[in-house]
Amino acid sequence: MTSPQEAYRRVDFDARVSGAGPAELVHLCFEHLVSALGTAVHADMRGDNCLKSRSMTRALTAITALQMGIAGAEGVAGALSQLYEAARRTVLDSALNFDAERITELRADFCEIGQALKAG
Repeated sequence: MTSPQEAYRRVDFDARVSGAGPAELVHLCFEHLVSALGTAVHADMRGDNCLKSRSMTRALTAITALQMGIAGAEGVAGALSQLYEAARRTVLDSALNFDAERITELRADFCEIGQALKAG
C-alpha cells in the first residue's frame, strides 16, 4: 500500500515531467536523485531498511534516466557518462554494505552540480 506522501510525490513528479523540456528534465532528475539519497541516509540512521532500499532504488532510477539522456561520448557527454557511472557504482556498492558517508558525499556533489546547472 502506498503512503499518502508517496502518492503525492509521485503525482507531483508525473505532473512536472509531463510539461518539462530537456533541461528541466535533467534538473528534475538531479532533484529526484538528491532527495532519494538524502532519504536513504535518513532511513539508515533510523534503521528503516525498507525505506532505505526504496530510496536507493529511486536513486538508481534517477541515475539511469540521466544516463539515458546523454547523446554521444565526446566532450561534456563523456564526462557526464563517467560521472553518472561512478554515481551508479557508489549506489550499487551501498546496496549491501550501506556507506552513509559516501552517499552523503555523492548527494552533496549532485546538489552542487544541480545548483550550478540551475544558475547557468
